Amino acid sequence: MSDTADLQAVNALRAAHQQLRTELAKVIVGQEHVLDQLLMAIFCRGHALLVGVPGLAKTLMVSTLAQALDLTFKRIQFTPDLMPTDITGTEVIQDDPVTRQRVFKFLKGPIFANIVLADEINRTPPKTQAALLEAMQERKVSIGGVDHPMPDPFFVLATQNPIEQEGTYPLPEAQLDRFLFMIRVDYPSEAEEEQIMRLGSGDVSATVNKVLHGEDILRLQRVIRRVPVADHVFAYARKITRMTRPNTPEAPDFVNRWLTWGAGPRASMNLILAAKAHAVLRGRHHVSADDVAAVAPPILRHRLIPNFTAQSEGVQADDIVRRIVQAVPKNQAA
Repeated sequence: MSDTADLQAVNALRAAHQQLRTELAKVIVGQEHVLDQLLMAIFCRGHALLVGVPGLAKTLMVSTLAQALDLTFKRIQFTPDLMPTDITGTEVIQDDPVTRQRVFKFLKGPIFANIVLADEINRTPPKTQAALLEAMQERKVSIGGVDHPMPDPFFVLATQNPIEQEGTYPLPEAQLDRFLFMIRVDYPSEAEEEQIMRLGSGDVSATVNKVLHGEDILRLQRVIRRVPVADHVFAYARKITRMTRPNTPEAPDFVNRWLTWGAGPRASMNLILAAKAHAVLRGRHHVSADDVAAVAPPILRHRLIPNFTAQSEGVQADDIVRRIVQAVPKNQAA
C-alpha cells in the first residue's frame, strides 16, 4: 500500500475503531473480542452470526453498534410463524390517483436497512431462513420479476441460541457458509459481571455518539481490500484451509479422524480478507501470518463438520482449528 491517501485512510480507520470502542464501552461491558469481530465483519462487507446463551447482551451489542454508526437499523424477531414476505416485503394493489387504475406497489420489508439484526435465526422455518440468506448473498430481493437492491452498506448480524434446540431449525452448512464470522459470545468475567450489575441496575442511560457514516464505511471497505498481502501469507492461509479437508493429501491424521467435511475456497478468501481488517484495526499497513491465525477460529468453526467420533470424544470444531493452526509453521507456509 504505497498510496499516501490509502495510508491516511488506514490511520483514520484505526482512529475510528478506537472511537467506536469508546462509544460501545458506554453500554457494553467487556466482550472486546466480540466487538472487534463485529467491526471486522462490517469493514470486510461481510455478515456475522453471534452464538451464545440468553442474557449475554447479543441484541444490545448489535443495537448499540447501530447507534454508533449513522446507519438505518431494523430488528427482525424470528419466530416459527414468520413468513418470507414478513422479511422481504410484498406487493399490494393500490389505486393510482392519476390514471385511476389499480396497480401493484411494492412495500419494502425490514430487510431493507443498512444493519439488520436477525434475532434467533434458528427459530424460523427453512423457507424463511432461505429468503433472508438469499438477500444476504445477492444483496437484492426479487418480487414479481423486479429486482429491489439492498441499501449500501448492508450487513446482517444474526443471533442464535445454542440451547433449547427443541422446535428449532438449524441452519444448513451451505447457508452457514454465507456468514463471514461465527462469533462465540462467552460469559463475562467476575469483575465484568459486577460492573454489568451496577450499570444495569442504575437509572443513568448513556448517550452513544455517532462515529461513522455510510460513505465512511464504504470508503474504508475499499481501503481494506487494497491492503497488500505477501505471498507467504497467502500460502499460510491456503494451507490452513486445505488441511481441514479429510481424506486429502494435505489432511493430518486428526482431521481424518474427526471431520466429515472441511472448509471450501470461500474460507480461504475470507481468511485473507479478515486478516487485512485485523491488521488495519491494529494500526498496521501489512498483513502477517499472525493476523490469519487470529481470525481462523471465527471463520472456520462453522465451516467444519465434526463426525460422530469427534462428538463422542468431546472434540469441537474450535479444538480442531486450534490444532491445525498450531500445525502450520508461520514462517514456512509456502
